Amino acid sequence: MSKVIARVYGGLGNQLFCYAAARRLALVTSSELFIDDVSGFAHDHVYQRQYQLDHFNIPCHKATPAQRLEPGARARRFLKRKINRLLPFRFRSYVQQKGMDFDARLLGLKPRGVLYLEGYWQSEGYFKDIEPVLREDLRIKPPTDAKNLEMSSRIRACTAVAVHVRFFDLPGETGVTNAPGDYYERAVGELEKQVPAAHYFVFSDKPELARSRIPLPDDRVTCVSHNRGDELAYADLWLMTQCRHFIIANSTFSWWGAWLSTSPEKQVIAPGYKKLEGKAWWGFDGLLPPEWIKL
Repeated sequence: MSKVIARVYGGLGNQLFCYAAARRLALVTSSELFIDDVSGFAHDHVYQRQYQLDHFNIPCHKATPAQRLEPGARARRFLKRKINRLLPFRFRSYVQQKGMDFDARLLGLKPRGVLYLEGYWQSEGYFKDIEPVLREDLRIKPPTDAKNLEMSSRIRACTAVAVHVRFFDLPGETGVTNAPGDYYERAVGELEKQVPAAHYFVFSDKPELARSRIPLPDDRVTCVSHNRGDELAYADLWLMTQCRHFIIANSTFSWWGAWLSTSPEKQVIAPGYKKLEGKAWWGFDGLLPPEWIKL
């Protein structure tokens, strides 16, 4: 049986994209899927991300040290990338994503023996055809603490809108988002036309600053600020998925909060701008599902 070894890295949203594309590739080609949950985090000294997919019901194996190309993994991956870039796409045994736009070549790829997959693959186009399977895989194991259970009850008791505000600060700056400055005002205005009695639950790495972006009175806004740190990101994602409607940030984290929600009437509003360089790419081909509202 052929094998797909997926290198998972980045924050929780990007980890989910890494997994989803690899899961689809393995499933449609009857290959066995292995997750490299180590190499993508071992040298992340800047963000210090951690593997977080154990909070989901993922049914695949973890890669062995040998499958992670140890010892000397960094050098061996470098050589594999370099050699495989010279080969036609369909003959590659190490596939590294080039650029951010949706690449349909991945859908027709057939592993020959062992295939290494590396990339964020940020589009539902890479896994839309296995959506029911993926939704089952990505059922979040709920947190059990009192604060999250109480917040979950509050969310489910009303017409809840999840609002995510992501800040990308540069050195010497504070409170910088890459979404246009009036995006949240326009997004709230759009939802107010459709669900005027909704309550807004704000998720952010800077809750107080995020609250100032929401032009609504305090009795209609709740800041969800108790899940601090990357290790509790899954709990915020779990709460998001229970909301009925979404105003997402320029962030793959809230992308998944909206996508994983099973609310039948959900409206999803997303930043509609394009940024094709820098540390927060956005708006590239395939990123946003066609039914989402782009503002």
